Amino acid sequence: MTPNDLLTSLRPLLAAECAAEAPAAGVEAADLEQAVWVRVLSDSRPQCGRPAASRLRAAVRAEARSARRRARREVLYDPTRSEPSGGPESGVEHAVLAAEEGRVLRAAVRRLPGRCPRLLGALLSRHDPTYREIAGELGMSQGSLGPVRSRCLGCLRRMLTAEVAAPGRWGKER
Repeated sequence: MTPNDLLTSLRPLLAAECAAEAPAAGVEAADLEQAVWVRVLSDSRPQCGRPAASRLRAAVRAEARSARRRARREVLYDPTRSEPSGGPESGVEHAVLAAEEGRVLRAAVRRLPGRCPRLLGALLSRHDPTYREIAGELGMSQGSLGPVRSRCLGCLRRMLTAEVAAPGRWGKER
């Protein structure tokens, strides 16, 4: 029996075994099947007398165990989540990502035209000044801060939208 005949004859058995093991392992049956094929085809050890079906079942069980172990260790990344997810390094990661977002925002604000960089820089200031303090610092009337701020934020929004492609369905860029 050639290797191709063997693969063709074992495919239904593998699909059935993977469909049975996948839910308990927390993976898709097709992913488990692919991992098993990789394991079986990359195994270069001689198989003395052990039936192919038995080796295939053992490989399915081994890959399912491996997937269960991975699922216990892995923490899924959720970019929409604002607080860090458990783990000692997640606080550091959260701080680094927040600092990077702040740097990107401030760099974009500096590229804005006209009075916008100074106005938005004052609004983003750490010491949280009032509109009266900002108006005095920039030499503007307090009543014009709102409309100018609105135009500057619109310009910033358009600039950032053009720079960053919004992800579409399933994480693909549009």
